Amino acid sequence: MASNKEPFCSFCGRKKNEVELLLSGTEGHICNHCIEQGHELVQQELYGVNPKNKKKKKGELPKFEIKPPIELKNYLDKFIIGQNEAKKVLSVAVYNHYKRLSQPVIGDDVNIEKSNIIMVGETGTGKTYLARTIAKMLQVPFAIADATVLTEAGYVGEDVESILSRLLQAADFNPELAERGIVYIDEIDKIARKSDNPSITRDVSGEGVQQGLLKLLEGSIVGVPPQGGRKHPDQQLIQINTENILFICGGAFDGIARHIAKRINKAPIGFKVEANKFEINNEDSLLKFVTQQDLKSFGLIPELIGRLPLLTYLNPLDKETLRKILTEPQNALVKQYKKLFLMEDIELVFEDETLDYIVDQAIIFNLGARGLRSICEAILTDAMFELPSDKNIKTFSVSLEYAKAKFEHSTFYEVKKVA
Repeated sequence: MASNKEPFCSFCGRKKNEVELLLSGTEGHICNHCIEQGHELVQQELYGVNPKNKKKKKGELPKFEIKPPIELKNYLDKFIIGQNEAKKVLSVAVYNHYKRLSQPVIGDDVNIEKSNIIMVGETGTGKTYLARTIAKMLQVPFAIADATVLTEAGYVGEDVESILSRLLQAADFNPELAERGIVYIDEIDKIARKSDNPSITRDVSGEGVQQGLLKLLEGSIVGVPPQGGRKHPDQQLIQINTENILFICGGAFDGIARHIAKRINKAPIGFKVEANKFEINNEDSLLKFVTQQDLKSFGLIPELIGRLPLLTYLNPLDKETLRKILTEPQNALVKQYKKLFLMEDIELVFEDETLDYIVDQAIIFNLGARGLRSICEAILTDAMFELPSDKNIKTFSVSLEYAKAKFEHSTFYEVKKVA
């Protein structure tokens, strides 16, 4: 046999240029078609599963176990404290979106379009957690993308298509499954237009990214590199239709309160200025008055705002809410630490004064819900280091004096105090 003969599959005889993949072995080769057929045979003979029965029939609609908005919100209440307005908006939007996908195509002129969501709220108020929790309940592919690493195509950084690469990976590279998933784009405020003044340099990580996101949010067929764009330039692109992908965007929008205050307190020139001003209670958060106009003033382009029709806000966390976050949710921090200590056969007890102290420190350092874990770690690190080696201790109580002593001598406290 000539050594320069073109390789072929030892099972079916297909040549290398007739298949997508040809694996080499010590005694021959095998192509991707034979591998797939062999996999189906193994599934059927050893596990009694017929892969052909799993395939969706042509024209068959996807089945979603979607629950009414009230049940969706009740599920979110188990994990997230407060933020009732955001929960309500998110529950209705998700319900309508998947109900829209489950409906048959009727021969009328009414075409229900999807409603992407944008959430405005301070850091640590639960934007990412809301999106992740509802995706977990629906059991659909879910991906989190960070807008800060995105740049305009052709520049150093990630292309906007990398967002769909993560969703494709979450769907085990099944395009049909990925096309019904949820994508959460975090830090959307970081790609705001840097300035209204024209510049000779391109805003490649700001307005350029916003323009690149337009086709993804509205719905179009996008070629997605499954392993990322620039590291593997020769890979075959997977076509994904984004029309049925629900996009949820979130951002802190630090400083947007000034735009809101400027808009609602705007008064005409004259002597009776105070009478025309909008009255705001000092306890109210300005974010509840946020509109698309404020997002435009902040730096989002109108085209992007138009593709995010649902706008909701998350209230800043007050002392009472932070206290509930510590103890009430299904996966509350206190419950997590008690379970950790219980693995060492130690009963962990938090005194009420200790919990109040943790909340007070989170408010002082303005850390939000994420800061609660950092403070608890600073208090319990020594205990978690020493107690597993001491088998005589069966109960450990965290008193106020102990918490103060440990936290005020921690590196975390010193760094935050200096900052």
